[in-house]
Amino acid sequence: MTKRFLATAAFVLLSSTVSATDIGTTFETACPFGDCAAGISLSYLGEFVIPTGHMENGVEFGGISGLDFDAATGHYIAISDDRSERGPARFYELDVDLDASGLKGVSVVKQVTLKEKNGEPFAARSVDPESIRLGEDGIYWGSEGDGKALLAPFVRVASPDGSFVREFKLPEGFAPTADKSTGIRDNLAFEDLAIAPSGDVFVGVEAALYQDGPKSSLTSGSLSRIVRYDGATGEPKAEYVYPVSPIPQAATKADGGNDNGMSEILALDDHRLLAVERSYAQGFGNNIKIMMMDLTDATDVSAIVSLAKNDQRVVPVRKSRVLDLRAIGLVPDNIEAMSLGKAKDGTDVLILGSDNNFSTSQKTQFYAFKVLSRPQQ
Repeated sequence: MTKRFLATAAFVLLSSTVSATDIGTTFETACPFGDCAAGISLSYLGEFVIPTGHMENGVEFGGISGLDFDAATGHYIAISDDRSERGPARFYELDVDLDASGLKGVSVVKQVTLKEKNGEPFAARSVDPESIRLGEDGIYWGSEGDGKALLAPFVRVASPDGSFVREFKLPEGFAPTADKSTGIRDNLAFEDLAIAPSGDVFVGVEAALYQDGPKSSLTSGSLSRIVRYDGATGEPKAEYVYPVSPIPQAATKADGGNDNGMSEILALDDHRLLAVERSYAQGFGNNIKIMMMDLTDATDVSAIVSLAKNDQRVVPVRKSRVLDLRAIGLVPDNIEAMSLGKAKDGTDVLILGSDNNFSTSQKTQFYAFKVLSRPQQ
């Protein structure tokens, strides 16, 4: 974070840290940012794994990068980030066998093909689905785009059968450029999607746009943008700065790579959201931290062309850690999906899901937590 950004991020330690996580273990952050009305408390309900290679209707299941609850069916919708290579770009309806006693299973109810504007399935490598939410007029979903192929990211609304309904306007400065002077970085673009109770839609970029500064390193973070849209019109309303943390773990493999980015967001109300900061270090694995952010008093930076070449005073969103999966004894995979929902017995739950990258060395992993308390307005 450069000097012109206020140091507003305050990290609150977990109330308990354990070496192994048992069902019912509780984790509480009483006063994120010093705001006790924002307190959140979670109780662990378990893990369920679907191994890589599992087939559904002749298509390999995996790549789960977004998840949301459908109160009408009691099921969840989950998007795959398959770029129409193993099968058509698609989302799933999932049945999650979960109650207050624990997470027992996850099964596929049906598979739905996402359609292009012309009504046809997406061609191979023409799309990179990464996020999904259920909105008032359909299924909201995002494509990360492709920086190398100069494919712009997008957010669209689909009907329940996957057909195109409408598309949101992409703000200036986000489209990829051949000289990498502005726009999204390849594979670090539209990862995150959230819908607030007001109907506003938030779209998060995994790491800084080229014009906004570097991606995260072991010694410095990255200034990611969150776009706030009017959900009804698809027009951008504001942009905020989310300061992604430095990479927390060096690679243990010789010459191994590492990274850190914001892989999902979830609205708790109209100004508080949860964010997943997902890092990976070769030879070590993933670190997953759940952050709470508050947009109150954050600067609208939509008129600032470059955060790296800006002399205006900018206040980023406040953020505070509420859960560190490794610190509580879990061994997370590549967590990219997060949803609030209801268990079979009506219990309020938070569910996390991982993108296995269709790799035999990874897995589709679901974690569930009972929501004991959450922020109050």
